[in-house]
Amino acid sequence: MNSENKQSTAALTLAAIGVVYGDIGTSPLYTLRECLSGEFGFGIEQQSVFGFLSLIFWLLVVVVSLKYISYVMRADNAGEGGILTLMSLAGRNTHATATAVVLILGLIGGSFFFGEVVITPAMSVLSAIEGLEIAAPSLDVFIVPISIVVLTLLFVIQKHGTGLVGKLFAPVMLLWFILLAVFGINGIIKNPEVLHALNPWYALQFFLHYKTISFFALGSVVLAITGVEALYADMGHFGKLPIRIAWMLVVLPSLVLNYFGQGALLMKHPEAIKNPFFLLAPDWALIPMLILATLATVIASQAVISGVFSLTRQAVRLGYLPPMRIIHTSENESGQIYIPVVNWLLYTAVVLVIVSFKHSSNLAAAYGIAVTGTMVLTTLLSCTVARKNWHWSLFSVVPLCIFLLCIDVPLFSANLVKILSGGWLPLTLALVMFIIMTTWKSERFRALRKMHEHGNSLEAMISSLEKHPPVRVSGTAVYMTRVKNIIPFALLHNLKHNKVLHERVVLLTLRTEDAPYVHNVHRVSIEQLSPTFWRVVASYGWREIPNMEDIFHRCGLEGLNCRMMETSFFMSNESLILGKRPWYLRLRGKLFLLLQRNALRAPDQFEIPPNRVIQLGTQVEI
Repeated sequence: MNSENKQSTAALTLAAIGVVYGDIGTSPLYTLRECLSGEFGFGIEQQSVFGFLSLIFWLLVVVVSLKYISYVMRADNAGEGGILTLMSLAGRNTHATATAVVLILGLIGGSFFFGEVVITPAMSVLSAIEGLEIAAPSLDVFIVPISIVVLTLLFVIQKHGTGLVGKLFAPVMLLWFILLAVFGINGIIKNPEVLHALNPWYALQFFLHYKTISFFALGSVVLAITGVEALYADMGHFGKLPIRIAWMLVVLPSLVLNYFGQGALLMKHPEAIKNPFFLLAPDWALIPMLILATLATVIASQAVISGVFSLTRQAVRLGYLPPMRIIHTSENESGQIYIPVVNWLLYTAVVLVIVSFKHSSNLAAAYGIAVTGTMVLTTLLSCTVARKNWHWSLFSVVPLCIFLLCIDVPLFSANLVKILSGGWLPLTLALVMFIIMTTWKSERFRALRKMHEHGNSLEAMISSLEKHPPVRVSGTAVYMTRVKNIIPFALLHNLKHNKVLHERVVLLTLRTEDAPYVHNVHRVSIEQLSPTFWRVVASYGWREIPNMEDIFHRCGLEGLNCRMMETSFFMSNESLILGKRPWYLRLRGKLFLLLQRNALRAPDQFEIPPNRVIQLGTQVEI
């Protein structure tokens, strides 16, 4: 058994190398180049090269190894991670005002992720294809078209699932990290003096020597840790131990060796600043490395795309985005999903970004704001969890929070200068997503409150119907209700207009729990309200998708036998109209109506046969 566990951990560690570290693993393609050849005009001299190398090394150690690997990954919800998970955990044991603040911080963090995910595939693939400039400068004009073709293929295959491609992820990325280390070592051997930059004194000296400009240069240094949120977000797929082992044994050493190898190359050949990553490789390895870099950046992009699918599903289940079609691409892995509308909106945005920015250096100016903004929010939320959930003392939490913010806030502030040169893009995308999520949540709540304000008692109505029943017809009627003690609109309208009732009536409520999964034992709760009325509450985690056949199966095990072809599903189809409200709330109302019209209908959400559904319309003013 112990041997099996070791094999399982080894397999998961290998898989984590392939999926989790794709983004941060491709950072050497552009990070040091942007640090030294960016807008701030640092010369290729020992002071600047050693300073940047020291900053990159200590950021990898402090931010990734200590903050995320050792600390933040302790905060899990049934093994799941991610900024919305952190929001959920942080809001559990706080009072109402603090919960509202936590909610806003979590939604802003989620919005930042949506903003970042548009830039990551464009930045990664462009930086890899730009290796063509080294191999054949005349092919420069084909970089953008080839990048678009590569990304088009990537987005097209999403509907087929990532299972087959996923099997190739780990070997390719493992080979990638091995070659990063080998070429890095080769560069260091030729100029071992570069290892002095491991001393944090060179990072401090960098700030003392370059003063104000060194602060703004942090905006380029942060490129070395983009993708750090993936460590936490993908925790549920692989577990903490494999992710930690992969980082400490493979990823961190390979990254450090490659960065220092590039630094050694630049100290000997300053002209290599044009593309130190590819020029670090021997001439014979240039084309193979170009192909491998393209594969690695596609893998990095795939990991981010999968991440946005997961985050979208989580937001839908928690009620922050409208229902949309979610397709499972694997019979075994619940995490492998495909969301068509998100896939093609993301593809359109990525192509527009590539066409607009044209070069990875231009995109570097847009990259970093969303990443560092999420880092600040992760610090605040994780420290809230440490205090409220883990019951750490203030003397432990406050110094830790201050220490982490002393790193995160300067990184975020340094990136703010990028706003005019491209940073507006992720911020704008994040703002749009924040407005959409808050609008859907608040306006949906407003609409539901309006629909249920009739105040009729469910118990009194059932009692009256049992004493003075209308015409009863054979079969089972299921009425979907969002709140279990409220009379469904569809039931009221059916009685009012059709004046009939089925011989058995089931009031079905689907509830999303504050957990990724709900055990089958707790899936369905059944209560008999009267001889012919039943209440069924089906509970699902936010990583699960409700299925009516499954619910009927669970009901059958509990003694309530329902057959799909003998059941009619009554649903209310609300026609929403805007009432009088201020202009800004009217705009929000119009956005909500747009989202409502395009939301997935309940029969499609729960896989109910269309010929079993009866929709009764009602008009509601909001």
